[in-house]
Amino acid sequence: MSFASKVLAVGASFRLLGPNDTMVRSKKTVIAVTAVRTGSGKSQTSRAIARILREHSKNVIAIRHGMPYGNLLKQSCQRFASEKDFKKYNTTIEEEEEYQPWIDNRFVVYSGFDYKQILKLVEREAQVIIFDGGNNDTSLIKPDLLIVVTDPHRAGHEINYYPGFVNFLMADVIIINKVDSAKKENVKIILNNIKKYNPKAKVILARSELIVDKPQLIKNKLCAIIGDGPSLSHGGLPFGAGSIAVKRYKGIIIDPKKYAVGSIKETFQKYKHLRYEIPAMGYSKQQIKELEETVNKVPCDIVIDGTPANLKRIIKINKPIVEVNYELDKESIKELEKILKEKRFIKRR
Repeated sequence: MSFASKVLAVGASFRLLGPNDTMVRSKKTVIAVTAVRTGSGKSQTSRAIARILREHSKNVIAIRHGMPYGNLLKQSCQRFASEKDFKKYNTTIEEEEEYQPWIDNRFVVYSGFDYKQILKLVEREAQVIIFDGGNNDTSLIKPDLLIVVTDPHRAGHEINYYPGFVNFLMADVIIINKVDSAKKENVKIILNNIKKYNPKAKVILARSELIVDKPQLIKNKLCAIIGDGPSLSHGGLPFGAGSIAVKRYKGIIIDPKKYAVGSIKETFQKYKHLRYEIPAMGYSKQQIKELEETVNKVPCDIVIDGTPANLKRIIKINKPIVEVNYELDKESIKELEKILKEKRFIKRR
């Protein structure tokens, strides 16, 4: 809003569009999952809900908040069902970080920017639509249930960022994620803000469980960590799942900053909060090349891939790779299933 102040100071007017102006209405059941900041864990929550619905014989299609780059006219409506579609739509690493997990879980996901056209096509395939939100934006499809994810590693951000605070106020369900790795006092800050600003919301205290494919390779090894680009950069997250995995399995984290080249070096310089994770920036072929060069220059034993994307397919890394992913914990999934039954999105058994 500091920019808004500058606009007003020179005498100009502007309008903030509200959800009723920006949401497209659907004929089908819609569950939207948004967040107060990027990197909170909304996509793992979206996928958990999709799996619950599939187990109850519902045909589920996801619509991912659009982030097309390049020729927008060619990317107005995108359908991703396999990795082959990445080449078809000339996707960036940031896009693949969001679509890859859906494909790995055998779901179709749509994206683009023409949401009226996207919704028209999705309604032909789906019984239930899940809107998997991006950044901290409001849903672009009007939901029948709005689930909002918060992050206690950035406690207080839920009321200090726009439009994340809008999501926080509108939420039917608020998930406080990562309670297993966050400080108790930070969890309490969010609980107090829920009581103050949205006391009617149902609250779930959730864990983001690590899935590490080769944890035995980490102990006592020098580790270079690659993390989710947007979460680490403009998301303000100083570390991600890769750092948690290295600490848990007693590896040694190498500071990559002095080995960074080109735009990766510039990213470290711009975002001073970044610590020891290399942000997976890949918005062009040149930047992907610079990411590859940066990773390969770090004098380490292994590389920890903490991104949702399949980096082995995108860049050539000259060291062994340990993949780190994360999913919502089982107890939280049970809580979500209970809510879906209460809302009659699925039948009680």
